[in-house]
Amino acid sequence: MTNTHTGGRALVVGLGIAGIATAVRLRQVGWEPVVVERAPARRSGGYFIALFGTGVASARRLGVLDAIGDRGGPDIAMYEVDRAGRRRKGANFAAASPGGMRPLLRGDVERGLFAALPDDVEIRYSTVPTRIVQDDSAAEVTLRDSVAGTEVTERFDLVVGADGLRSAVRGLVFGPEERYLRPLNYMIGATVLDGPVDGFGLSDGLMLAEPGRSAMAFPFADHAPSLLFSYRTGDVAAEFARPPMESLRAAFGPEPTGPLLEGLLTRYEQTPDALFDSVRQVRMPEWHRGRVVLIGDSAWCVTLYAGMGASSGIAGGELLGTMLLRHPGDLPGALRAWEARMRPFIDLQQDAAWSGRRLFTPHDRKELVLRAGMLRLMNAPGVGRALGRIMAGGKDMRAKAIDIAAL
Repeated sequence: MTNTHTGGRALVVGLGIAGIATAVRLRQVGWEPVVVERAPARRSGGYFIALFGTGVASARRLGVLDAIGDRGGPDIAMYEVDRAGRRRKGANFAAASPGGMRPLLRGDVERGLFAALPDDVEIRYSTVPTRIVQDDSAAEVTLRDSVAGTEVTERFDLVVGADGLRSAVRGLVFGPEERYLRPLNYMIGATVLDGPVDGFGLSDGLMLAEPGRSAMAFPFADHAPSLLFSYRTGDVAAEFARPPMESLRAAFGPEPTGPLLEGLLTRYEQTPDALFDSVRQVRMPEWHRGRVVLIGDSAWCVTLYAGMGASSGIAGGELLGTMLLRHPGDLPGALRAWEARMRPFIDLQQDAAWSGRRLFTPHDRKELVLRAGMLRLMNAPGVGRALGRIMAGGKDMRAKAIDIAAL
């Protein structure tokens, strides 16, 4: 690791996966990153994520792969279920991914990356940018400490917006979020369970899929499952106009829930840490402007249906540092080269979200029938292995293994 600051001074906004990965790589290539985070402390929670080949390759080069770990294992099982509690063997989609994939909790990835961040990297919590002005020599940023109620203005050679879907950096430099957020007209509710699903083992997962709605428990080898509800809506605003549980129960009604689904809804309602949100992508014609660049969900948000948020965030951060190293003294050239390489890759991931959504939440009965037929084939003796090879060779799955940040 480089221990001297041979590059410039960079402000990284956001202490999530993309932000920490970027700060780690910037420090490795000789830059001086300063990280600000709106939360009062580093967040330790998070839900199910998958680390595919793209992310694994970058995490390995960053030196964090072992620290991130792997919650997969041979004892993990997946079941297709219905409201009556009937179950049948489900498909192992991880096996269809080239090189496999690592099931993880978001906190696993963030902890692994954070452990690699040198002690001399400055981190300021409860801090947000409120103003960004650029000139030929620097970006002048006003930072507000929300606890102390104070503001300070500093100059940076580079500003990296890694502050998520509703990015403050994007709003300050590129304009209102309404220009860039594209709704998919689906809602999600997510949490991490404190124990196995009733009637299932600790490492058992399940999928209850119906037209326009689904409930999933994502399994781990050594941890209780992560729970996800997903459903289609024609009016996103109406879903937020009432309490999340009312919206979820309305989405899964009016039919009786049955004991299995009722148990999942009840456990979601009782959890102290649950997410309820709409599914949106970020579509932008450019990810950098002057000395400001966006990365991760701030720039592209491939959505959970693509499964590549963590992998693309880590790879994007690594590649950004690499391009700065390759273009010393030429920030515009480095950012252009970074975006030119990332954009075709991200286009593939965003497009893949639509096919991934069919597996997560079939849009209608036709998609549900097609999904069921595919699962039966995957579990058929002799056929399943061949179908798995075909899926692994498909464009969407191959895209998850592209080593976009390789030298």
